[in-house]
Amino acid sequence: MKALVYHGPGSKSLDEVAKPAIVEPGDALVRITHTTICGTDLHILKGDVPTCGPGRILGHEGVGIVEEIGSAVTAFKPGDHVLISCITACGRCDYCRRGLYSHCATGGWILGNMIDGTQADFVRIPHADTSLYPIPAGANEEALVMLSDILPTGFECGVLNGKVEPGSTVAIVGAGPIGLACLLTAQFYSPAEIFMVDIDTNRLAVAGRFGATHLVESGESDAAATIMALTRGRGVDTVVEAVGVPATFELCQDLVAVGGIIANVGVHGAKADLHLERLWSRNIAITTRLVDTVSTPMLLKTVAAAKLDPSQLITHRFSLADAMTAYDVFARASETGALKVIITP
Repeated sequence: MKALVYHGPGSKSLDEVAKPAIVEPGDALVRITHTTICGTDLHILKGDVPTCGPGRILGHEGVGIVEEIGSAVTAFKPGDHVLISCITACGRCDYCRRGLYSHCATGGWILGNMIDGTQADFVRIPHADTSLYPIPAGANEEALVMLSDILPTGFECGVLNGKVEPGSTVAIVGAGPIGLACLLTAQFYSPAEIFMVDIDTNRLAVAGRFGATHLVESGESDAAATIMALTRGRGVDTVVEAVGVPATFELCQDLVAVGGIIANVGVHGAKADLHLERLWSRNIAITTRLVDTVSTPMLLKTVAAAKLDPSQLITHRFSLADAMTAYDVFARASETGALKVIITP
């Protein structure tokens, strides 16, 4: 089969590789119908994720059709259309029982990281009964790819960890796909104001269409001064870091109000300064989280009820044969206008 393979920092290729097979009784073999590229894949290619070694098939998002199941799989059968969770969960270990699926003793974020992922014709899914979700008949399966990772990530790591409330103020630093997922799901809680911060005017324009009340172009202005002026020097209740670089984490510390929360979502590959000398007396909480996908069933219902439209995030479509081009377009988002790209084997 064809697969996008990581060969070490800065190196990847579309290769012919062996089709995966059932290994454990709880496995399912899924034929991929749609997958995508995540910002985390770009972090892997930069060398920011040391658990992902050369030779790994990338990708942790997608939808597909069950091809084969192991003897212990009871919730799915061949021919079922399924959503693949970016987090593999056994459902039985101590972490899973606490809802911390991302730290599952035999799972967690392993797809496209510690085991081969979804940017291929086929993928093996361990713990299939608790790591796949049935897709309702007639659903827009391209749109549901957004529920593999970015929507639950934005919601859980940004909105829930950030304790967004009705009437509160929110700043989201980074208007990429994850930041926009935070923006879409923050509106479940009716905050009074949502400030979107980015250097990319195209992405800010998208954020405006998606419901942001204030657009702050940080490349042309002092974002902290702008937001402080708009909030009369108070700052914002929830600041979401959705980039993963030191400068944006430090900016978040300049934006947060007394008693506020900084919710980190970004994948950080380098250390960032924590200014406790300024924050220690301000009753600030800082949260971190790897998505647990506990919200996926709720998000599926929300999409089915037409309360959330993930298809808005899709900007480009490619075949798997053009995966290298897809990566180039996604990596040059400021030039190409890419948000999420759909790859269809």
